[in-house]
Amino acid sequence: MEGICGRRGDRMIKKWYRVQKLKVIFFLALAVVFTNAVVSYSNTVKLIHNQQWVTSSCQVITQVESIKYTLKDTETAQRNYLITADADDLKTYFAAYRQTKRNIQIVTKLTADNHQKQQWISLLEPKIISRLNILQQEIYLKQNQGFETVRQRILSDKDNQSSQEIQQLIHDSLEVEQNLLQQGMQEALASSQKAIVTFFIAAIVDLVLVGLLYNLLWRYIRHLQQTELALHQSENRLRAMIDAEPECIKLIARDGTLLEINAEGLAIMEVESADALIGKPIDAVIVPEYRAAFANFHKSICQGNKGTLKFEIVGFKGTRRYMETHAVPLLNESDGTFIHLALIRDITQQKQAEQKIREQGLLLDISTEGILVRNIHNQILFWNQGAERLYGWKAEEVVGKNVLQLLYKDISPQLEDAYLKVMNTGEWRGELHQLTKEGKVIIVESRWILIRDDNGQTKSILSVNTEITQQKQLEAQLLRSQRLESIGTLAGGIVHDLNNILSPILMSVQLLQKKLPDSQSQQILQTLENNVKRGANLLKQVLSFARGIEGKRTIVQIQPLMAEMEQIIAQTFPKSIICQVDIPKNLWYVRGDTTQIHQVLINLVVNARDAMPNGGILRIAAENLVIGEHSAQINIDAKVGSYVAIVVTDTGMGMSSEVQERIFEPFFTTKEVGKGTGLGLSTALGIIKNHGGFVNVYSQVGRGTQFTVYLLASTFRDTHSLSLELESVTGDS
Repeated sequence: MEGICGRRGDRMIKKWYRVQKLKVIFFLALAVVFTNAVVSYSNTVKLIHNQQWVTSSCQVITQVESIKYTLKDTETAQRNYLITADADDLKTYFAAYRQTKRNIQIVTKLTADNHQKQQWISLLEPKIISRLNILQQEIYLKQNQGFETVRQRILSDKDNQSSQEIQQLIHDSLEVEQNLLQQGMQEALASSQKAIVTFFIAAIVDLVLVGLLYNLLWRYIRHLQQTELALHQSENRLRAMIDAEPECIKLIARDGTLLEINAEGLAIMEVESADALIGKPIDAVIVPEYRAAFANFHKSICQGNKGTLKFEIVGFKGTRRYMETHAVPLLNESDGTFIHLALIRDITQQKQAEQKIREQGLLLDISTEGILVRNIHNQILFWNQGAERLYGWKAEEVVGKNVLQLLYKDISPQLEDAYLKVMNTGEWRGELHQLTKEGKVIIVESRWILIRDDNGQTKSILSVNTEITQQKQLEAQLLRSQRLESIGTLAGGIVHDLNNILSPILMSVQLLQKKLPDSQSQQILQTLENNVKRGANLLKQVLSFARGIEGKRTIVQIQPLMAEMEQIIAQTFPKSIICQVDIPKNLWYVRGDTTQIHQVLINLVVNARDAMPNGGILRIAAENLVIGEHSAQINIDAKVGSYVAIVVTDTGMGMSSEVQERIFEPFFTTKEVGKGTGLGLSTALGIIKNHGGFVNVYSQVGRGTQFTVYLLASTFRDTHSLSLELESVTGDS
């Protein structure tokens, strides 16, 4: 680039020197021509002046000589007349007389601008007039007094003296004038020679300058021809380069007509020759809805601004294309205004690709699955709306952040295996435990796909995550229900056999009590009877869990049961446990067995008490709840309908997820030996299911536990019957 700029600078300097040299030669030639013109003019003026002076001098000499000879002729004619008295001589006299006066007048005019000659004329003219008067007087004397008188006058000295003076003045004047004429002719000759010499010198100088100027002009014209040829070649190369440009190039006049277009532009416009477009309005092919925007854009460019515009055109064969123009103002050297130089690119495929990307983006956004892309450094690059709904973070909150720090508590072996597998095989599928924005742990079914660039290098990882937390919970509930069903069937058979074993033992104890009346035997037998009955009651609880004991179903009001629970807690539980009961007045009724529901509540509050050995808050609440389709799908035991939800919450030690999965199993307990049978919750679950309800558990270690029992609410007909029964009882009383 520096070499190109240097060569361009050298060319500019040479061109400047060449132009300056031509200017110097031109002005020198102009100065020489002007000097020659001045000298020639001066010489010509001198020659003309000398010629006029010589001519004037010749005329003066001629007239003076004419005066001399005319005056002599006058005197001769007068003398002849005096001697002969011939009338012809008198006529000749008068003619010579008049001619003499005319010659004097002519000489006076010719010497009007010469003071010296005027003085000479002023001396000569009176003498000539005086002489003419004398001649006239002699003629008069001849005619009146005779020839003798005239003869004496002629012979007088005065007459001869006057004639001699006149001749002497004329002779002196002619001599002086001839000398001046000779001097003037010599000066004219010298001036002519000088003019000729000057002319030849000027001609030679002019020829030299003309030759030099011709040589420079010839060299300059040759250089111009070479430059024109180089420019023509450069223009051809530039035209070839422009035509080879894969984008359309246009030059647009201020009035919106096309000035130039390259081959790619012709292809885009779908024409064979530029003649079909040159001079035509450029907006003829622009789709009408874009013409106003293009007109404003063109106006801005012609005002000296740069700009970019996207618009749509229709070719001469009907093809629609999306175009993007990058335009700059181009200075018009002739008038200082700007014209429009545009580089136009066909972005039809880009627009179609963008449209496809937008459609795919919409598909990604309406997808319920969380889709995210991360680079090899685990920085998030893409985060769809499904991911926003799944995790709670907006895209602008997570893009650029580390996905491992965002979605995982720690790096588990399963996560490491997933990363290694996707890097080795390009794909991985499996389940992951992830965190939401609120800190909730969710289970997702994740699919990872490795994305590579055109060179095969690892670029990013695409992850598609589907939440299966509810599904896993439903599966756990289903497995637990199946396990409990199997245990219940097994327990039912065992209870039946144990009852068959305990019945003879109890009968035998009762018979022995009648046969052995002593106190020691009675005490032993009573202990044995109590233990047998306790075993029978334990078997009854197991049977109740396994088969579900169908007691007498009535319309049950939950408020009295909850009030009774509050009383039992206040009377029997440690004072370190604070009981809070929330019983709404409009609580719905439940159809079921009051004793069994009472047993469920007793089991729940006792477990809550045992979970708070150091005291805490025990809260019992209830509410009316309608479960819809969505909620019914979440819990496998739930059905669509109205429920009364009883919530028992404690602030005790809580349970781990492993313990929560087994709390409803028969004989499972976390209590010490002798403090629990492990049948309380399993029995409670059996009772709840027999009443058409279900139970949910939420617990965190160190933060307490919450049991929510859902009992199917009674129908309006059952409630109405209960109201009638209550009214009848009230009336009887």
